[in-house]
Amino acid sequence: MGDENTPLGAPQLAREAKDLVELANTEETVSELLRRGLDWLTRIARFDLATLFLLREARLVAVAARGPLANARVRGHVLDLAAFPMVRQALETRRARAFTEEDHSGEGDPFDGVLDLPPGHSCMVVPLCSGERCYGVLTLDRSECETYPQTVVDLVEVYGQLLATALQNAEQRSDFERLHRQDHEHAKLLESQLGGDSEGVLETSLSPAMRDLARRARQVAETDTPVLLLGETGTGKERLARAIHRWSSRADHPFVTINCAAIPAGLLESELFGHVKGAFTGATKDRAGRFQMAHGGTLLLDEVGELPVELQAKLLRALQEKTFEPVGSDRTVRADVRILAATHVDLQQAIAQRRFREDLYYRLSVFPLRLPPLRERLEDLPQLCAFLLDEQARRTGRRGMRVLPEALARLGAYDWPGNLRELANVLERATILSRGPELGPQALDLPTHVRAPEAPAEKLAEDKPGKVPTLAAVQREHILRVLALTKGRIYGPGGAAQLLGLKPSTLQSRMKKLGIARQELFIIEGPT
Repeated sequence: MGDENTPLGAPQLAREAKDLVELANTEETVSELLRRGLDWLTRIARFDLATLFLLREARLVAVAARGPLANARVRGHVLDLAAFPMVRQALETRRARAFTEEDHSGEGDPFDGVLDLPPGHSCMVVPLCSGERCYGVLTLDRSECETYPQTVVDLVEVYGQLLATALQNAEQRSDFERLHRQDHEHAKLLESQLGGDSEGVLETSLSPAMRDLARRARQVAETDTPVLLLGETGTGKERLARAIHRWSSRADHPFVTINCAAIPAGLLESELFGHVKGAFTGATKDRAGRFQMAHGGTLLLDEVGELPVELQAKLLRALQEKTFEPVGSDRTVRADVRILAATHVDLQQAIAQRRFREDLYYRLSVFPLRLPPLRERLEDLPQLCAFLLDEQARRTGRRGMRVLPEALARLGAYDWPGNLRELANVLERATILSRGPELGPQALDLPTHVRAPEAPAEKLAEDKPGKVPTLAAVQREHILRVLALTKGRIYGPGGAAQLLGLKPSTLQSRMKKLGIARQELFIIEGPT
């Protein structure tokens, strides 16, 4: 403990300041900071009671106390500033003051009725102010009838300023962490709204191919292995990427996407790796790239097949070494990022045409996942329609929409070249056109026919008439699709016979004629 006649020198005071700053940066709560701050006060001045009051409107509320006279009544003590002008003056002037017996003659002692202190006892009030804010006061009391020396008052005043600064830092840190938690929860909510319940749709799919895909995706999600998502445009590659991220240990960190085909080649490097001020015309300040934004989380390189060749080498290095240099900088930046890549481009063909680096391909395609087109998973149409309508309802507010069985049959007869994206557009148009909550066939704005992709002349020459499907084969395929929609049910409302406009006996006779065996119905219905 310091002696009043030998106050702490500058080196020790500097150590105290450093201790308080470290305390403010390490303690989890403001109350712990105040408690330990009082413990350190014993190194500076003698006291029988040290009390910390925090300002609550026009009152001072005791929150911590130390010393032989500290008790429960002291720790619950409240002072009305209007009754103690001297204390209020100390706050207004931001100057510490040692009180004498004469000072208390007009307004009484702050601890009257709480402690039995002798008249003329040592008393000091130290304001706790930092910046534009006053947090409260620190009071020191001794039973001896001797005024604190001015040297001690000055020293404790400096200590009070340090404590107030540490208190301000701790409070700001607490506020920052609270805002960070709120932002994190908000980001997760937005992520959930953007991605929807993609995981549930994947894992409850009726398509064996989709269920196997979901199983493999969940397995690889537990690792940091790069995943290459393949499939036609609109099949839901970004949805699958979001599901992999949410299944991974990085789920609480950012999920960042960049569409390599949507950004001009000249700006793509800056978007990926960031840039420093002055790197190019218009670079008025430093800017972080997607790699830095995704640090600790997942980065989806969408349409990676469109990445310019000249940028592929830098991307390869970033994947291999997890380091890169922002545009215009020679400073190496490290980013811990899990990479997912998606493309509808045939990368093997792009490699043969020297549009894509083979070494980058092997770095990205450690674990390829191919999403089947919608026409190969029509058994999921009812579930997908419900999912997409619910997703649209969160955006448009139009809830309770559902697709009637007759409309599902019409959707099942379409080829869906645009896959899930086209289905979402068709359903959104239908909700606009329909006045009620039920979407029937008349609400579906579907093309009357789908033009087959043009084939090269030499390929047309090779085609044989025998490869054109027979009418019976087309009928068989259509009946199987409708049976899949009804889960094998032939009779009753919404059954396959009603959807096809046939009598159940007629449908059964046609099924027998087309060779649709009971085993196929068992596969459609699933085991009971």
